[in-house]
Amino acid sequence: MNKLSRLSRISLLLSFFFAADKALAFGKSLIFSKIVGLEGIGIFGAANNIPDYLSALLSGGALGMAFIPVLREYLDKGERRESWELFSKVINLAFVITGFFAVIIILLAGPLVKYVVAPGFSPANQLLTASLMRLDLAAIVIFSISGLVMASLQANQHFLLPALAPVLYNLGQIFGVMILSPNSGIHLGPIQLPAYGMGLYGMVYGVILGASLHLLIQVPGLIRYQFHWTPVIEWKSPAIQRVLILLGPRVLTMASIQAYFLMRDNLASRFGAIGAGALNLGWTIEQVPETIFGTAIAVALLPSLAEFINRRQMQDFTQTVNRALRVMLALSLPSAVLLALTVRPLAQSFFNYEPARLDLLTVCTWAFLIGLLGDTWLEVAVRSFYANQNTRTPLIAAFLQVIAFVVLSLILSPIMGLAGIPLSAALTFTTQAIILLIILNRRFPGLLNMDKTLFRAIASAVFAGLVTSGLIYLLPFSNLLTTIAALFVGGIIAIAIVWSDAKQIFNL
Repeated sequence: MNKLSRLSRISLLLSFFFAADKALAFGKSLIFSKIVGLEGIGIFGAANNIPDYLSALLSGGALGMAFIPVLREYLDKGERRESWELFSKVINLAFVITGFFAVIIILLAGPLVKYVVAPGFSPANQLLTASLMRLDLAAIVIFSISGLVMASLQANQHFLLPALAPVLYNLGQIFGVMILSPNSGIHLGPIQLPAYGMGLYGMVYGVILGASLHLLIQVPGLIRYQFHWTPVIEWKSPAIQRVLILLGPRVLTMASIQAYFLMRDNLASRFGAIGAGALNLGWTIEQVPETIFGTAIAVALLPSLAEFINRRQMQDFTQTVNRALRVMLALSLPSAVLLALTVRPLAQSFFNYEPARLDLLTVCTWAFLIGLLGDTWLEVAVRSFYANQNTRTPLIAAFLQVIAFVVLSLILSPIMGLAGIPLSAALTFTTQAIILLIILNRRFPGLLNMDKTLFRAIASAVFAGLVTSGLIYLLPFSNLLTTIAALFVGGIIAIAIVWSDAKQIFNL
């Protein structure tokens, strides 16, 4: 048997830890929803909106993505000391800028919530959201360092500790949910959790703890690669200027992406905090397969794709992206169908919502799942452009996606209700991914050649879906056991049909 390639091993490693991360995140959402309900989830999600916006622009989001290709060039030349000097300058600058904007947001939290983030919330919920937002900014300042540490380790082709970091982040949040938030009446098997009565604030303190663990777990990686911190802030050196040149379009791109989340929560708030909570929880459910099939592979791809471009290995670039797209296609379609069939009985067992709230969660999840394939493909498409140091095309695409999303949501939500918002997201993100990949395919012919993968993926989704839905009605077990058994059997059938395509992950 042939040994796995380095990129395949990295993709599998990341998939494993991202799966663990999502399992923890889902468990956290389960416990959190039992404590605070959909309304609490909606308030907490709204409170995170602006801080997440700042984090995406100034830490591991925009800056990290722009930083990796430049840092990779230094490392390819063997200039490790110079690469750490550049890292120190960038991380110092990011910390100062993040701190400055955090102070501004703290001062303006009230008006931001009332007029921008959640205009549909009640005044009491708006006050609570603003208070939580101010506290959450402490975690964002920590992330301004941790996100760049993650990018630097990935540029050094080290993925283990950055993959562990989100797991530790979720463990910190779970501590906040289980220990710091109010837990009266919550039972986990024979265990009854104590009640401290901190409410949503306990969750935010858990976020701060998780952010600290996110940073600390990566420190050994810095030591291993001989990191030396330099207390210098500089933006005029040629290397910093190159990062800033790449950063400019990337900041605007991330601003557009985060504007989508901001507008999504803004529109959802008009259905109350419960509607916003159903939307956020539905997105969390869809993100489980998206992270495992999309983010894990795409994160592993970026340094290697940048290396292929630097070395003019265009055929390797094309083949690697094509294999990744086929793996995502083979896994995403059946996953979307199986989750759509089982989300309601699973949610009923886990969350025990009343029928009306369960209906909201179900239709939101269904709508998001329509865009699962598009979401995974978009992960690869954007990173392929950044590997080519082309930041303008993703910027234009992201900007147009936000406009299309808002327009389509305003059209569909009066007709379909809350479900019109996630459906608009699914349609516009999928369109964005397809357009970007078509543009890439013009420069790298064959990149979109799916052979028979599409046929097998559709067949897998159809047959696995039929078996799963049949078993749900036929098996004589409890609702939860029946659903899990049906989902397991359907998953085995799906994998068997697409195995020839899914195993391409071993050849990346």
